[in-house]
Amino acid sequence: MSLLSAQGVTVQFGGEPVLSDVSLAIEPGEIVTILGPNGSGKSTLLRALLGILPLSAGRVTRAPGLRLGYVPQKLSIDRSMPMTVRRFLSLPVRVGDADASAALARVGLPGVEARQMVGLSGGQFQRVLLARALLARPQLLILDEPTQGLDQPGEAGFYRLIDEVRRETGAAVLMVSHDLHVVMAASDRVICLNGHICCQGSPVVVSNAPEYRALFGLGSQGALALYQHSHDHSHEPDLVDAFGRAPSDPHHGHNHA
Repeated sequence: MSLLSAQGVTVQFGGEPVLSDVSLAIEPGEIVTILGPNGSGKSTLLRALLGILPLSAGRVTRAPGLRLGYVPQKLSIDRSMPMTVRRFLSLPVRVGDADASAALARVGLPGVEARQMVGLSGGQFQRVLLARALLARPQLLILDEPTQGLDQPGEAGFYRLIDEVRRETGAAVLMVSHDLHVVMAASDRVICLNGHICCQGSPVVVSNAPEYRALFGLGSQGALALYQHSHDHSHEPDLVDAFGRAPSDPHHGHNHA
C-alpha cells in the first residue's frame, strides 16, 4: 500500500481556500518533488499531510505505523539561549549518545555534539536538522525547501546526501524545492502545485505540460531545456546535477535499485 495518501484535501485560512481538492499518493522508495510559485500552497500541503494543519475537507491516510522524518523550511533558535547540537538532537524525544553520534556522522558532521546550534553555518544547520529527522529511522522523509539560503555547493552537497540516504535506507522522499535543475535531474515524480494540482508525472511529462510552462515560463522545452543548456555550458555542474550524474548515466534520475 502507499506510505501516505491524500484524497480531496482542502485547506482554508480565514475562509479563503489555500489548497483545493488535492489528491496524491507516495509510494515506498520514490522521490517526489512538489514545485510551484510562491504562495501556491506547497508548505501548507506538507503541513496538512503531517497533521500540523487542520483540513477543511478531504482526508490523509498513512500506512500503519508509518515512521516520518521532517525537515522544516525554517527553524529559528534564540541566539541568547544556549543550545548544543547534542541537546537539540534530543528534542522532543531523548536519544542515546551512540545514536546521536551515528546520525551526525551519517550527515557528514562527526564530532560536533558540543557545538552551539547558533554557531553553525547554514549548511551545517540543515544537516543537523536532517540528522534529527533520521533518528526516527523514517520510512518517509518530508523536506520543505531544505536548501533555502544555502550557497550553490551547499545545495549540491545536501541533495547528494538526500539521495545517498534514500538509497541506503529505502526511505521515500517528499520534498518541496525551488531548484528546477534538481527537480528534473533527481525526481521520480513531480507534482506541480498552484492551489491545486496543475499537473503531475515524470519530470519529462511535467516539463512538457502546458500548465507547467504557463507557471514557469521556461519556453517550449520547459526546465529540461534549461537543464540541458546549463549542463552543456555551465562551469559549475553541481548546480545542474546535484547528484553528480551525467545525463548519459543510465541511473540518472531513477536510482532505485
